[in-house]
Amino acid sequence: MQEIKWGMIGCGDVTEVKSGPAFNKVPKSSLVAVMRRDAEKAKDYAFRHGVPKWYADGEALINDPEVNAIYIATPPAQHEAYCQLALAAGKPVYVEKPMTLNAESGLRMEEASIRYDTKLTVAHYRRAQPMFLKIKSLLENGIIGDVRFAGLQMLQPQQSDLIANVESNWRLDPAISGGGLFHDLAPHQLDLMVYFFGEFDQSTGFSLNQSGSAKVDDLVTGQILFKNGVVFTGTWCFSVSEQDKTDVCEIIGSNGRISFPVFGNKVTLIKEGRTEVFDFEALEHVQQPMIEKVTAYFLDQAENPCSAEQAILSMKLMDSFTK
Repeated sequence: MQEIKWGMIGCGDVTEVKSGPAFNKVPKSSLVAVMRRDAEKAKDYAFRHGVPKWYADGEALINDPEVNAIYIATPPAQHEAYCQLALAAGKPVYVEKPMTLNAESGLRMEEASIRYDTKLTVAHYRRAQPMFLKIKSLLENGIIGDVRFAGLQMLQPQQSDLIANVESNWRLDPAISGGGLFHDLAPHQLDLMVYFFGEFDQSTGFSLNQSGSAKVDDLVTGQILFKNGVVFTGTWCFSVSEQDKTDVCEIIGSNGRISFPVFGNKVTLIKEGRTEVFDFEALEHVQQPMIEKVTAYFLDQAENPCSAEQAILSMKLMDSFTK
């Protein structure tokens, strides 16, 4: 391949700004076809974003001879089926997070990628953003010494502004989402922990539905022991008051600490009584840096920025917290 010509399956809110327009802003990349089961909405999306082709059937898009790579942006329940079809057609896949509903499904997707010898990347796009690359650099350079532990709190009201307003909130249907707002937001956070600290030895947690306002658990806690000795503790609650909203992760080392929001743009380094703040500009298209890396990978010019094997680790963590 000399250029990646993307076919996008799913035209929901995540694709309007976060990802969709970025495919045409990356060198050697263009969005040539989109699909949504509602034909009128697919046509409307294509018209508004200047996409030449639109479909109401995913398999038809996959089989379009002009399309040579697939981006799957449907709700998680549909990820595996579309991924299997695309890989069987020999077309590399970039699939949204969470990778799928659970680790078992993720392993099947990974096995299909191996069986069909076709590339698969998962959209844990924070791995490519400048803010999180800075944090990784601080850790790798030992700026806060040896990391001891990390703690995370994600506390949100039921109507969190981190979630796009949609006609029907499929995120609150566990059969579609895997398990509520935790399964929508935690993949970002847990993948970052895997990105920073590597593989883990043990993980455990529990979850429950405290508010009873939907069919999903709205409180999740989890602990991880990484192979390098780092311990992580996290709390996610989606039924707090507006005034108690919190999004903070702290990484504590032997010589200091790093504090940051996962859904924000500021990193605070505290070391030897001094505080240093790193501010980052909000990205117009949050997935653009990742799409650049995926495009390079699909063109055999770079390594996989987030493999199925890596993404399955965060799926296993979510499964262990919510089992």
